[in-house]
Amino acid sequence: MTEYKCVGCGAVLQSEDKNESGYVPSSRIHEEDVICQRCFRLKNYNETPDVNVESGEFMTMLNSIYEKDGLVVKVIDVFDFEGSIIPSFNRIVGNKKVIVAVNKIDLLPKSTNISRLLNRLKKMLRDEGIIANETVVVSASKGFGLNELVDTINAHSEGKDVYVVGTTNVGKSTLINKLIEATTGEKEVITTSNIPGTTLGMIDIPLGENQFMYDTPGVISKSQMSNILSLDDVKYIMPRKEIKPLTYQLDEGQTLFVSNLAQLDFVSGNRSSFTIYRSDRLNVHRTKLNNARDFYEKHYNGLLAPPELTKRILINDAETYTFQTDVRSDILISGLCFITVDKDITVKVTVPKGVKVIARQTVFKEK
Repeated sequence: MTEYKCVGCGAVLQSEDKNESGYVPSSRIHEEDVICQRCFRLKNYNETPDVNVESGEFMTMLNSIYEKDGLVVKVIDVFDFEGSIIPSFNRIVGNKKVIVAVNKIDLLPKSTNISRLLNRLKKMLRDEGIIANETVVVSASKGFGLNELVDTINAHSEGKDVYVVGTTNVGKSTLINKLIEATTGEKEVITTSNIPGTTLGMIDIPLGENQFMYDTPGVISKSQMSNILSLDDVKYIMPRKEIKPLTYQLDEGQTLFVSNLAQLDFVSGNRSSFTIYRSDRLNVHRTKLNNARDFYEKHYNGLLAPPELTKRILINDAETYTFQTDVRSDILISGLCFITVDKDITVKVTVPKGVKVIARQTVFKEK
């Protein structure tokens, strides 16, 4: 029996269950270039219907790449590098060539030293055990670096198929749409949104007579902030334009709240600067550490919103990380923000349980 797939997300089309992926009315299932009901609602109404797709199914699809011959393009979100890493990536890739496309470069301040940033990113990739043949910085939404990426893909693919992989929300499908437009002239072939798991199956796009580009499902990273928010609230934490960093001079015993989603306490050290890179929709507030709990309880759905929450997640279901910095560092809260802090200080970061927080040497210029 022939399977028909949605050209928007790659799900197998079916007419039996509206709540499952790939649903389309039976009268349209055999039409050419059909998109499923979910993609139609995403494209036309920005609605966010749920579907029953588990991350294990995504990994099974990705594992099938191991047996195939081709080039892998790994998409990284420059705003959330660590949250962009796919577990067992090398096992999925095998001995294929790998190009890393570092996306969303347009979000960083224009003063960012791109060459220095690229060198730091290459080291971070090596530290994660990812050996890339080439690393290219791009902005899918702005078109920056796309010509270089196309040339790099052509140089390394040798006429073989190209598999584009990434975690959710790295901008993978947006990037592929731009690559398709650059090579074929067709626009918006694949469904794009800020909803985790938009691509539900492998989508094959012809690049030539015997060559295809495959958009693979985005692997859901459970350590990202988006996984503890409702789908309607994800939009608040995702930057839409160039980030305007906020810098605070703090004394020991002061606290910063990043919206109602994260609390950073300056535990010990000399007066220091804290620079926050986050979505412009998120509010940042300063208070005294000894007043932080009362401040949060009073304002978590007021001064600290959006988003509005159904519970006080930094009190009822949270975990705290402690960092002592010996170099100028970025404290990264996966999928939410990163905060550049001075060396020789101690900070505590409280986030909802399950959200990853790490410290890394800053990717920005030292003072």
